[in-house]
Amino acid sequence: MSIDRAGWPFISVPAVLAAGGLWLGFPVPAAILGGLTLFMVFFFRDPHRSVPLGTGLVVAPADGKVMIAGDSVPEAAPPGNWKQISIFLSPIDVHINRIPIGGRVTKVEYKPGRFLAAYRWEAASQNERNDGWIDHDGVTLICRQVVGVLARRLVCRVHEGDQVQTGARYGLMKFGSRIDLFLPARVQVRVAAGDRVRSGETVVAQW
Repeated sequence: MSIDRAGWPFISVPAVLAAGGLWLGFPVPAAILGGLTLFMVFFFRDPHRSVPLGTGLVVAPADGKVMIAGDSVPEAAPPGNWKQISIFLSPIDVHINRIPIGGRVTKVEYKPGRFLAAYRWEAASQNERNDGWIDHDGVTLICRQVVGVLARRLVCRVHEGDQVQTGARYGLMKFGSRIDLFLPARVQVRVAAGDRVRSGETVVAQW
């Protein structure tokens, strides 16, 4: 298992401080900092995922619990007729985000905002977020990274014009968050609210 490069500053600082505390004879602070180091290693883990093969399969862009699976919430969705799949990530979930279906990135749009709890429905439209628009065979879908109370940093590594593959890594969200996936209304949603999903592996919808 690898560690995402965004995690190394969060891992190295407490690790160095823990080593210094131990060397100076402060075992309790060193133990606390050592525990923090281990948590950061755990949080920024980047496990291998086996992407399913098949035409028109949409995979989960994140690990976590499905909150919404069906018709979109009008206050949260972009203009138009969409199906919505929303996934809540706790601090212990893998936070690497993956491309839900291959295609061409047509737009990446960052929007500043609030830091409401990510499970609240209004977080989708009011919180700091980043929308990635992907054209798949002439049809658009939107993958929205949304920060939460703890997650206040978004990492997006795709750019307008990029060709992307299903299940490919494209970013992460730091310390608890959510992802909203807006899909064409004609797709068949294959998950339900309450389901647990794994990024890059769980099929959440099919064209």
